Amino acid sequence: MKLTLGFSPCPNDTFIFDAMIHHKIDTEGLDFEVFYDDVETLNQKAMRGELDITKLSYHAFAYVADKYVLMDAGSALGFGVGPLLISDIEISISDLQSGIIRNGKSEIRNPLIGIPGKYTTANFLLGTAFPNATNKVELVFSDIENAVLEGRVDIGLIIHENRFTYQDKGLKKIIDLGDYWEKETGCAIPLGGIVANRRLPLDVQHKINRVIRRSVEFAFENPKSGLEFIRSHAQEMSEEVMYKHIDLYVNKYSVDLGAEGKKAIRLLFDKALKSQIIPEVKQEIFLSEPGLKD
Repeated sequence: MKLTLGFSPCPNDTFIFDAMIHHKIDTEGLDFEVFYDDVETLNQKAMRGELDITKLSYHAFAYVADKYVLMDAGSALGFGVGPLLISDIEISISDLQSGIIRNGKSEIRNPLIGIPGKYTTANFLLGTAFPNATNKVELVFSDIENAVLEGRVDIGLIIHENRFTYQDKGLKKIIDLGDYWEKETGCAIPLGGIVANRRLPLDVQHKINRVIRRSVEFAFENPKSGLEFIRSHAQEMSEEVMYKHIDLYVNKYSVDLGAEGKKAIRLLFDKALKSQIIPEVKQEIFLSEPGLKD
């Protein structure tokens, strides 16, 4: 059975999916047609229900829960993994809250923020931490650092490997929104998950979940097995940065969400609903136990 599968070219995703798409493990008869896209493109594809299996932001998942169900395996949750707000000048949190940035004798009112996509979890966190920060422009995540450096935006909201590169470019951190979430909730921050199309039979959904889990476990047991594949999609990233990225985003929650992971996701949805950032989700978002009906 051939299924369409979408994930990003970032090291955490290529690390997770290498074993299953290259048949290094038992895929239980599943084969995959792979699409590599940035997270917001994947979010938009999910809105249209285009793929059988896809990575997406948890923020976006709230809008497509009628089309997709969340797998227990493959997610990116964790502590110390949140998106960062950065700039090329020192900006205090109080200035950001006030909407007026002071740079010497000049002021910037309602600063323009470059975000990696409307439906990213990063943008959700920005909205909850700074509800008045509404002057935003959507950019491909990898372009945000340069947009700040070139003065096209005043502030950047960065994700993925840019956590490891912004300081080398002389950029300064304003706030780690992951830290903000952790202090507010005590939970890991849910960033992205793997979902399967609800039109697939339940037994196929469970097969997908088992195969993803097997792929993650193989990657942990053989961390260098997918090195060339990971490197081929990692642009000019060094091996050290690639594995820092993987260590940050692939963890026990990637093997299985467990009770802790599911609690964090429910809390994210509850807070987003109360803040009117997402619509009410009426479907059961988690994959049902084998043998139980949805």
